[in-house]
Amino acid sequence: MKFFITGGAGFIGSHLAERLIADGHEVWILDDLSTGAMTNLDGILEHPKFHHRIGSVTNEELVAELVDRADVVYHLAAAVGVKLIVEKPTHTIETNVRGAEVVLQKCAKKGKLTFIASTSEVYGKGVKLPFSEEDDLLFGSTTKSRWAYACSKAIDEYLALAYFRERQTPIVITRFFNTVGPRQIGRYGMVLPNFVRQGLAGEDITVYGTGEQKRCFGYVGEVVECLMRLTGKPEAIGQVFNVGNNQEISINGLAELVKEKTGGRSKIVHVEYDVAYPDGFEDMERRIPDLAKLEAAIGYRPSMHVSDIVDRVIEYQTEVGA
Repeated sequence: MKFFITGGAGFIGSHLAERLIADGHEVWILDDLSTGAMTNLDGILEHPKFHHRIGSVTNEELVAELVDRADVVYHLAAAVGVKLIVEKPTHTIETNVRGAEVVLQKCAKKGKLTFIASTSEVYGKGVKLPFSEEDDLLFGSTTKSRWAYACSKAIDEYLALAYFRERQTPIVITRFFNTVGPRQIGRYGMVLPNFVRQGLAGEDITVYGTGEQKRCFGYVGEVVECLMRLTGKPEAIGQVFNVGNNQEISINGLAELVKEKTGGRSKIVHVEYDVAYPDGFEDMERRIPDLAKLEAAIGYRPSMHVSDIVDRVIEYQTEVGA
């Protein structure tokens, strides 16, 4: 088959491209390299079935050309990372909403199966746990720019579902919960690569807030596996799926784990949010996915423990000298 991945030089996109090439498929990727990097694709860059374009997902002509070449489209391009989102809300909204609009318009015209990458952020300040796909969404005030990302991705979902209902465009929406693994960078606030980098350097491991907030970390390889399986399920069309891991760990617990695995030289220090981020930041205490719908659809159960994920991130950063 032939696949087109927007954001294909990014963290998740590059792993997905590698998996598709390994399975014998032909792949085109589009990336503006604002957060992605061609080095993420070094393993397949010269492969005869791999093709890349440098450009924006808002470029209608370029997106139309690549959609025409593909049987399936994975729309992964987006503004990512808490730090970037809080500092550049205009960029976040325009990239996420306009990008999804362009992709859906072009895919609808040709009836192409389209995956829209969403996020656990859409659950916002909800407290009913675990989060189920049919739960209400609860966003914070518009004066808090943190919620620009959540709202923009919720609009992407509404738009995709509208295309499905009105134009019968085959879409699948995946809400990712803290996907982590090799190649993820900490530049925009991603917690695990930052912790590992600090631990390997013997620097203070910086925990924002109390550290008692808890998260579930899904391994990128398992996330890619879920995307692959969902692609082959016609009954997934028109549906929303949580994708990730439901094993919880506190940020303090993650910091301790990274400290231990990187030699124990670092100290764990806590920094208040108002020091770390511009005005407009809020955080949530817990975020756990209900994975029952995903399991029923593709038989998926996460198997990678956070300890094993940390090992792989440490191995990667040690190899590349990150």
